[in-house]
Amino acid sequence: MRIDFLTLFPEMFEGVLGSSILQKAQEKNAVRFHVVNFRAYSHNKHQTVDDYPYGGGAGMVLKPQPVFDAVEKLTAEAGTSPRIVLVCPQGERYTQKKAEELAKEDHLMFICGHYEGYDERIREHIATDEISIGDFVLTGGELPAMMIADSVVRLLPGVLGKEESHLEDSFSTGLLEHPHYTRPADYKGWKVPEVLTSGNHAKIKEWRRKESLKRTFLRRPDLLEHYPLSDEERKWISEWENS
Repeated sequence: MRIDFLTLFPEMFEGVLGSSILQKAQEKNAVRFHVVNFRAYSHNKHQTVDDYPYGGGAGMVLKPQPVFDAVEKLTAEAGTSPRIVLVCPQGERYTQKKAEELAKEDHLMFICGHYEGYDERIREHIATDEISIGDFVLTGGELPAMMIADSVVRLLPGVLGKEESHLEDSFSTGLLEHPHYTRPADYKGWKVPEVLTSGNHAKIKEWRRKESLKRTFLRRPDLLEHYPLSDEERKWISEWENS
């Protein structure tokens, strides 16, 4: 996969892309990152990329020309038709399902805005996707773009140590993930559930499924609205509701 980041602050990406799983993914040739300062594509002698909004108002708006030119140049270089993601508060709420969808692409391009917003023509004529990571506003799109890229790259074949590592992540199954424990089995009197040390894999699997459902029921009941519950799972929920 190729991932391009169009940004005015390329230095923000160095630590994130050069660390942990994202660094290992590059070493395994699972992904190639390109961080591009689209200020370099400005035709203005001062390389300005923003201007005052028509109609007045506070803040500055990103001009279309530098972004259009950067996208056209990078697309031509790659010889592909990338999914072009506009990171903005007005976009669809990001989910694990969207991450899985994007992980199937060969080329992603993120446009990281700053200032008051984008010229609407960028939204209308370049972006294929508009994504928001939550109902709040940041100073720019760099952090959300890196978060989305991280969630996508870890799903690529060969990136994680075990291919099944992400299959039971929170939201991947439609539920929150079950609790995890490690050594020691007894820490300050707090003991690991006996079933996890029993060696009975069928019982362990059932415990994890039940705990995953319980955690979702208690913390994110909204996720259960469209979740296909089995008769056994409905019985568990009924017990929790009456307890």
